[in-house]
Amino acid sequence: MKNLFKYISIVFIAGALLNSCETTDLDLRVSPNDLASDQADPNLLLTSVQLAYGTNQQALSDISAELTRIDYMFGRNYFNNYPGSDLNGTWGRTYSSNGNGVGDGVSIGILTNLQNLEALNEDPEVDLGFHVAVAKTLYAHSLIQLVDFVGAAAFSEAGNPAEFPAPNLDSGEEVYAAALGLLDEAESLFAADPNTIGAVDIFYNEDISKWEKLVNTIRLKAYYTTGNVAAFNQVIAGNNFISDPADDFFLQYGTSELQPDNRHPDFAADYTPSGANIYQSNWIMELMLNNDDPRIRYYFYRQVDATPGADAPPSEEDLACSLAVPPQHYIDGGFTYCSVPNGYWGRSHGNNEGTPPDNFKRAAVGVYPAGGRFDDSSFGEVGLGLGGGGAGIEPIFMSSYVDFWRGMMASSDADRANFMRSGLVKSIATVQTFGALDSGADQTTAPTPDDVSDYIDGIVADFNAATGDAKENIYAEQYFTTLYGGATEAWVYYRLTGFPTTLLPNWEAQPGPFPRTLLYPQNEVVTNAGLTQKETLTEQVFWDTNPASPTFPPAN
Repeated sequence: MKNLFKYISIVFIAGALLNSCETTDLDLRVSPNDLASDQADPNLLLTSVQLAYGTNQQALSDISAELTRIDYMFGRNYFNNYPGSDLNGTWGRTYSSNGNGVGDGVSIGILTNLQNLEALNEDPEVDLGFHVAVAKTLYAHSLIQLVDFVGAAAFSEAGNPAEFPAPNLDSGEEVYAAALGLLDEAESLFAADPNTIGAVDIFYNEDISKWEKLVNTIRLKAYYTTGNVAAFNQVIAGNNFISDPADDFFLQYGTSELQPDNRHPDFAADYTPSGANIYQSNWIMELMLNNDDPRIRYYFYRQVDATPGADAPPSEEDLACSLAVPPQHYIDGGFTYCSVPNGYWGRSHGNNEGTPPDNFKRAAVGVYPAGGRFDDSSFGEVGLGLGGGGAGIEPIFMSSYVDFWRGMMASSDADRANFMRSGLVKSIATVQTFGALDSGADQTTAPTPDDVSDYIDGIVADFNAATGDAKENIYAEQYFTTLYGGATEAWVYYRLTGFPTTLLPNWEAQPGPFPRTLLYPQNEVVTNAGLTQKETLTEQVFWDTNPASPTFPPAN
């Protein structure tokens, strides 16, 4: 995969070409601010598709991680936390227009650019099969994700404003089926071994074989979500999916701070002259600390060696909750209310306290996946350019994730244990490669091969010895830990299974029903006369057949 430096400049060129031109002809049939499809550069259209898709992955992963305690969620009331504006950008980037994140130089959505590429490909003298196939693949996954997040999406009437100025939404089942159809079309185009004709592929460097594996991996995602074991196993039998870290699908960031800033967004937020600005989730830090997880030094960077209320004196100024009496629902469940020891200074789910002057004390994002500092117990401070300088990744489909899916679909606990083991081996190996990004760290503090083996053997042994909910919790906890940094699928798993039940509850004893879907994007509701906004977050996706909220999931 490529560094962002190459394509960022292309984005700005694309923005200029797609959004401006000069002419003195006042009888234009095409707006001077919007080039017709037959005037556009297909390589720039493809770049725009990929950037829009990549930015959507950032946004959706953040929401999913907050809801499942992989990241920290601010606010005690779920409905208030997730307003209709949350998915405005994701919806716009999927269909028509919105900023594409890195540089925001191109502002045309995935579907619009896919249609333009298809129009250009109608020329018999032009082969844009690769461009169209990539765009179809990313559009298909985007449609599936919209269903996962809001329950429905536009497909049959999307992208045709002349005939359908207010497109109706198709059901979740219909959109999933349509997305699988798009994947079939993309697969056929890839199978023809199309010429890439100068395309800048920011994900797979124009490697068609890897795109074919991604197509099948998205199928696996759809099949495990809907419980289609036969179709899932059929793809597995074909042995052409993401199963090796060499084929992992992620967005690569760079180290440029200005014009444009192409660093990992979490690095840019945490490694500033004024200190860290993100709070890490107490739940996942405590879980990893208690398990002696070898990934913890890569995920988080501690700026101090102790936390108020845990192994340092309580401090009202730095951590007000360290002086508070936990609410009864925390006491009854035996949960850590405020402070995780050893400097893992974060916040618990729903904590809506004001922000104290702890920017150089709270735990910051580490070297994986944000490209920050490796935690070598030096307890220094964060700052511009430190660690990996932000050259991290946005994980999307990793081979370790797929192993956990295979475990979910396995027919025996023995197979589940083996797939969990394989997923952990791949995850930890990938995470450890990021240590090299921080050349100034003391790598002698890194986990040894024996440390890693002991950890994995211990987790598998605990899983094999456990029964019932305890077994399910171990599996889910390890899956969620593996998803750190690219957690879009965590919310799906949580709604499918209700595990892990060990998640910290909301600070508020009555936070409202746990979200089963989010509100429709408010911009779409305002402009689409046929769409009425939901009144609650309790509407369930078609694949979510569990009991209604608030009784499910239990850990809320």
